[in-house]
Amino acid sequence: MGEDGIITLDQIKSACPSPSDAIIIRTLPNDKNKLSKNYSNTNPPYLEEAAATWLREQGVRHLMIDLPSVDREEDGGKLLAHHAFWNHPNETRFDGTITELVFVADEIEDGLYFMNLQVAPFVNDAAPSRPLLFELNKI
Repeated sequence: MGEDGIITLDQIKSACPSPSDAIIIRTLPNDKNKLSKNYSNTNPPYLEEAAATWLREQGVRHLMIDLPSVDREEDGGKLLAHHAFWNHPNETRFDGTITELVFVADEIEDGLYFMNLQVAPFVNDAAPSRPLLFELNKI
């Protein structure tokens, strides 16, 4: 496995200083190869624990990322970013979601959108979801 690529708190704050209820993190390069890439044993980038904590503290309820996990591929089961985002095991919140492996094409510009997050009604700790973005029109 190669060197770790970490999405840091400073990078998140710089790109989105005041996040809303939901955030989508796109990594570069953002090409269509992401749609079929086999990430196994590649040590893909992941989210710094402090960044996940900050997003929770800012009121972000829905975290989406175009990587296979917000955590390091091999972390010994620590799941630091997952636990930080859900504030687990302290006062675990149950109103947040993490959606991994999203793909947002380059044609969709960074900015504010209305989102309909459709989550399958599975009684489980994981369920497939489909975030639908709708462009906001200026009035």
